[in-house]
Amino acid sequence: MIFENLAEKLQNTFTNLKRRGKLTEKDVELALKEVRLALLEADVNYKVVKTFTEKVRTRAVGEEVLKSLTPAQQVIKIVYDELTALMGGSTAQLDLSHSPSVIMLVGLQGAGKTTTAGKLAKSIKEKGRKPLLVACDIYRPAAIKQLQVVGSQVGVEVFSLEGQKPTTIAQAAYKYSNQNGFDVLIIDTAGRLHIDDELMQELVDLKKILSPQELFFVADAMTGQDAVNVADSFNQRLDITGVILTKLDGDARGGAALSIREVVGKPIKYASFGEKLDSLEPFHPDRMASRILGMGDLGTILEKAQQAIDEKEAAKLVQKLTTDDFNLEDFYDQMQQMKKMGPLNQLLEMVPGMNKLKGQADLGAAEKEMQQIEAIINSMTQKERRQPDIIDASRKRRIACGSGVKVQDVNKLLKQFSETKKLMKQFGGLSGKGKGNRIRMPFFK
Repeated sequence: MIFENLAEKLQNTFTNLKRRGKLTEKDVELALKEVRLALLEADVNYKVVKTFTEKVRTRAVGEEVLKSLTPAQQVIKIVYDELTALMGGSTAQLDLSHSPSVIMLVGLQGAGKTTTAGKLAKSIKEKGRKPLLVACDIYRPAAIKQLQVVGSQVGVEVFSLEGQKPTTIAQAAYKYSNQNGFDVLIIDTAGRLHIDDELMQELVDLKKILSPQELFFVADAMTGQDAVNVADSFNQRLDITGVILTKLDGDARGGAALSIREVVGKPIKYASFGEKLDSLEPFHPDRMASRILGMGDLGTILEKAQQAIDEKEAAKLVQKLTTDDFNLEDFYDQMQQMKKMGPLNQLLEMVPGMNKLKGQADLGAAEKEMQQIEAIINSMTQKERRQPDIIDASRKRRIACGSGVKVQDVNKLLKQFSETKKLMKQFGGLSGKGKGNRIRMPFFK
């Protein structure tokens, strides 16, 4: 879980605070002491922690808070506000105002620049722009090939020149983009295992030539304070425009995300929550603060649902449900749309109050059951998927053998599907035959 350790400690602190009812200054001080320790253990910069707790204390010990009817809730609201401000306040927007717009990615080797370049290209392409990936890392073995593989996966062309300097490649790419209608250039630059003058000078030269609208430092969130210190060094030499945090899904502490904006003075514009090429998301400080405090993130869930759900297909589904025409092929398509929203554990983190349940639920078993259902349906013929009633004992044995499960598992799927179909048909009839409704399939028991 993102910020798992920090989130658990902060939420426990505020749960205890709410039990006290009326608060005194001493109660607030004790709570802030726990907050301070939690932030330090999360590898947040100690100067940032000191400034943060002072701001919260100044607001929390005021007469308006301590004499309110819900003082603990007021304190939590203050912490939420200050956490949001600490991470940047508002969502920073990507500058694509030029044509072509140039985006440079810089950072140390291993931070994930090349993969991030592909993820960013995919995101920009989905907005209707025409990006070009530019391979300016000529030192790392197979770096160009890696970018070409990523580019092919997201359907974006990659520009490269063998045996040329990065500055020469960049100039040629800019000219090529103008000649071929590309309106965004994403420059993948070389990294090192450490900062050195040669690396920095090369990046400075590239910046002079390209005059990029965005110059992003790509940071591995799991390195905590090291990422913050390196980002600060890059910023002093290059004057970056923002930060992209990678591997945030593996960062249980959160030190980089909570420190980098305050220390470097530049916003976090994107965060990557996984290895898949659609896992790059705009960074929303308010939503992240809400997740840390266990308030969920319904805004992100809604956005994921809107991206995953095909409106026309949803309308067809409602019609099928109300006419008894819903089949296993339709259900399989629904499962694929749900999977686009992300892993179950990440989705549960965004549901208010569900973070604790996530720790108790056997999510591994649920994911495994979904995989088993997919395998069973894939082992059916098209006719069987569309007409489950024809599946007799012989067909069940063949399907079980083909999907590597027992006949009992096939029977269980067919029984659950039949019950769900009846339930959803009743629901559709009670709600005006489903007009205007989006129906998601509550299938697992």
